[in-house]
Amino acid sequence: MKIPVDPPKLNEVFEEAVKAGILMDLYSGKFSPEVQGDYIHWDRLRHKTPPDGLTSRTWWATIKFARLALKQELALQDKDGEPFSVSIGFRLLKSLHYVDREAADAIRKMESSGGPGRFLIRSLIEESMTSSQLEGAATSRVVAKEMLSTGRFPRDQSERMIYNNYLAMKLVRERGKRRFTVDEILELHALLTAGTMESDSDCGRLRDADDNVLIFDRGSDTVLHTPPPAKEVRERLERLCEFANGQNEDPFIHPVVRAIAIHFQIGYDHPFCDGNGRTARVLFYWSMMNSGYWLTEYLSISSVLRKSQGNYMRAYLYTEHDDSDMTYFISQQLDAIEQSIAGLHAYIKSKSDQKRQVHRTLGTSRVAGIELNHRQRALLANALNDPDRAYTVATHRAAHQISYPTALGDLTALVNAGLLETQMAGRAYEYLPVVGFADRLRQ
Repeated sequence: MKIPVDPPKLNEVFEEAVKAGILMDLYSGKFSPEVQGDYIHWDRLRHKTPPDGLTSRTWWATIKFARLALKQELALQDKDGEPFSVSIGFRLLKSLHYVDREAADAIRKMESSGGPGRFLIRSLIEESMTSSQLEGAATSRVVAKEMLSTGRFPRDQSERMIYNNYLAMKLVRERGKRRFTVDEILELHALLTAGTMESDSDCGRLRDADDNVLIFDRGSDTVLHTPPPAKEVRERLERLCEFANGQNEDPFIHPVVRAIAIHFQIGYDHPFCDGNGRTARVLFYWSMMNSGYWLTEYLSISSVLRKSQGNYMRAYLYTEHDDSDMTYFISQQLDAIEQSIAGLHAYIKSKSDQKRQVHRTLGTSRVAGIELNHRQRALLANALNDPDRAYTVATHRAAHQISYPTALGDLTALVNAGLLETQMAGRAYEYLPVVGFADRLRQ
């Protein structure tokens, strides 16, 4: 990946604007901070054809002046001590509104598709896999899902990265709303990196002067980013916690912008020897849930980022190479969130369609090669809505007021048809839907 070309200095372009007679246009407010909805960097703009009457440089000046009019400084600093800033234009406002609005719609669709629980497990597994894969974990999706869904302990470093990520995401969710502190961030880092670092002593500690951290382009010797010196890391992390907790906030910062900014700052500062990306993404989820965005639990942002890692890295570089304007990163992450929400809706729709199809199947005379009675149909319909529920002869007998042999016969027939499987629970057998239960019914 190439380092982006730095934009022209505004004072130089200002002189060109005077000569071109467009100085007043810069102050008119008629220009947009975006180009066709794209918060574009000079590195790309310079290759585009400018509007009539403008050069590429004066076009850039109109865009920069529009952004300066919207500029809001954040209580976070670059390594030179200058504040990061954001310029939220119409397109980004629309994206933020979309995120705000979609939570209510998604919960209704989840409830109609069997409840949120099944979607939560899916998202936890997906995010744990893809967040770790972004940092080099090489385990396949099938193996990772098998490990996390069965509770098997990881067998190698890649599996351990995914397993740790899963535990950290669960911990953040179970703790609920909670203030950010340096100690808790260190605790999360220790959990995320346990068994995956060259030295166990690096887990849960900030880097020091002996840790020479540079961000290289993969496959080359190009240094893309040099983080702030180690001696500043703790103070910067304390400032980040104040920002995350909304201390001394004036003016208002949209909660989604805040969560994305936290993600950015961890990646920029690189406070740890390794595991910074995983930590940054978990802190993003923590901040979103602190602000009441429960929908975030059901999204996998990393699955989108993994498909466009170049855009993810360029968003960091564009910020660093344009006056610490974090809007590039905000824009890229909002795109990822929107894609994640769209993916969740598509998944919910597919499950709703599947559920309707299976219910139609349950209404036919034969299912899975056997004639079902009304009690078996009721149990299968219930299992479709709650696939993690276990049944026993006693519960089936009580639900339908039938004899023990009749209840046992019902369940045994479903086991023989390949729809249920058994496991011992104390002295009794439990009957659970088989893996791929809905697909089995549909077939």
